[in-house]
Amino acid sequence: MRISLRPLALAGLLSASMALTSSAQEKPNDATMGARPPEGAIVLLDEKGLQGWVQRDGKTPADWPVADGIATVGHGDIQTKQRFGDFKLHLEFNVPYRPEARGQARGNSGVYLGGIYELQVLDSYGLKPRDNDCGAIYTQVVPSVNACKPPLQWQTYDVTFHKAVVDGQGKVVKKARVTVIHNGIKTIDDAEIGPTPGGVGNQPGEDGPILLQDHGNPVQYRNIWIVAGPSRGSGRGAAEGTTAGHR
Repeated sequence: MRISLRPLALAGLLSASMALTSSAQEKPNDATMGARPPEGAIVLLDEKGLQGWVQRDGKTPADWPVADGIATVGHGDIQTKQRFGDFKLHLEFNVPYRPEARGQARGNSGVYLGGIYELQVLDSYGLKPRDNDCGAIYTQVVPSVNACKPPLQWQTYDVTFHKAVVDGQGKVVKKARVTVIHNGIKTIDDAEIGPTPGGVGNQPGEDGPILLQDHGNPVQYRNIWIVAGPSRGSGRGAAEGTTAGHR
């Protein structure tokens, strides 16, 4: 008996189409807004300020203005004293309203994962996603959908990061991978990534800091915490920040 594969193929196409439609219909939400750090998480920014952060030189204390747990970009890039390998990161950000500006001048900042992979922060509300817009891994990975809110509204990033794997000679055998949930919508799903411009200079496979970029715009950050995964190599830097559950 011959079985026609056409109905099965059509069913598969319909299912895939419905999944894409469902993803496209998702709306930015506050599912993780104000999320509290779980037991064992390292709090990087709260009402206590930026005590676990330094400037790009790795020594000078960070001096961004901080009020009520909100840090406003200014006085150069800052990075965490501690370095991380695999991790889950939560942060909240707010881009300014700059109607006179265009492109990369509209509320630009960036979150460098592991010190060398930039997750873009920008006012990209209502735009077709590109590889240099908000939610992109800069010049590499385009978000599947635009999950941005309008400027002046708080937004969330929830990131799962796995650092690159290298062999004994330092050659990358498995690239770093990242999943990004932007305002409650998964916009990057376990994508392979390489280093992006402007990082701190550590090598793939090494533990690295979280770096927040100063691009000359008064972007704000709050409620930043990280859950470090099992170590797959020796990191550098003493633990800094407040551990949730032992505050």
